[in-house]
Amino acid sequence: MNTRRLSLLIGITIVLALLLSTSAALAKPPATEPVEKWCKGVHIVFFPGGPAGGVFANNVYNGAKQAQLDLGPTVDYVFSDWDPQKMIQQFREAAATKPDGICVMGHPGDESFDPLIEDAISQGIIVTSQNTTLPKMEEKYASKGFGYVGQDLYGAGFALGSEAVKRFGLKEGDRAMVWGLLSQPTRGLRTKGVIDALKKAGLVVDYIEIDAATNKDPAAGTPTFAGYVSAHPDVKLVVTDHGGLTATLETYLKAAGKGPDDIYGAGFDLSPATTAAIKGGWTDLVIDQQPWLQGYLPILQVCLTKVYGFSGLHIDTGGGFADKNNIDFLAPLAEKEIR
Repeated sequence: MNTRRLSLLIGITIVLALLLSTSAALAKPPATEPVEKWCKGVHIVFFPGGPAGGVFANNVYNGAKQAQLDLGPTVDYVFSDWDPQKMIQQFREAAATKPDGICVMGHPGDESFDPLIEDAISQGIIVTSQNTTLPKMEEKYASKGFGYVGQDLYGAGFALGSEAVKRFGLKEGDRAMVWGLLSQPTRGLRTKGVIDALKKAGLVVDYIEIDAATNKDPAAGTPTFAGYVSAHPDVKLVVTDHGGLTATLETYLKAAGKGPDDIYGAGFDLSPATTAAIKGGWTDLVIDQQPWLQGYLPILQVCLTKVYGFSGLHIDTGGGFADKNNIDFLAPLAEKEIR
């Protein structure tokens, strides 16, 4: 065998050896295999926000329960009747139990909530938020797992107001009523967005603050609504910045002696009552912030941070509109309190 042929055979042998070693490396099994209930042993306290069994809070709760089932943590649920002061007290009590993580509604705002959250984080408790942002805490503690799951509050409000003006052909000088939560520092941004959009279009805007009784039990606001409509018979649009109040629009309008075509109704969040009202013409436009995700994803966030050290995620869950054109698809999911 001459030198040239020998060199060729040696070269081919080396190439084949390299290919075989590469194939063996590629065929190596992964370092870890998927694990069921990989968050088992982690203790989380979760705030669904409203009263137990209430509109919207139920969807949030259902999402969290599904995450608990899928991932395996132990979860305690704390219901707050949408009361910021109650949330503050309940957070103190939750932190005292030393859980691995707490998923909070941000309704009390940064000024009231931040000292308590910072104290909890200093004790090694993971804190994350849903529904209402706590921007200072998120910015400061994202690396420790502080995230947000929910709408861009101001943007969602402005989008609903603008869409209502466009769809209903409202014009300068038309009267609108906004029933919202301006008094709450961050949560009120959604109400402000609605008002700004309507005023930008030249509408006359009457604002009513949702009182504590109506915030907890929307039916309690029926006399307020009927009284307003009686005093302002020219109102053309009512916007309810609250899932529970939106679900009660049909009741409010009937109590005020109005039919489904007398006043345009717009609001936030789907529920079985709201889907029925859309089909019946009582509610005309709803922006859906997908509250089920506001339950599922914060549980996932705490698990990701506790088990794998992942940082906080900021997830915008809202932006889509529900109306008579797409409600038939959404209604079965709303009945299950998923959408």
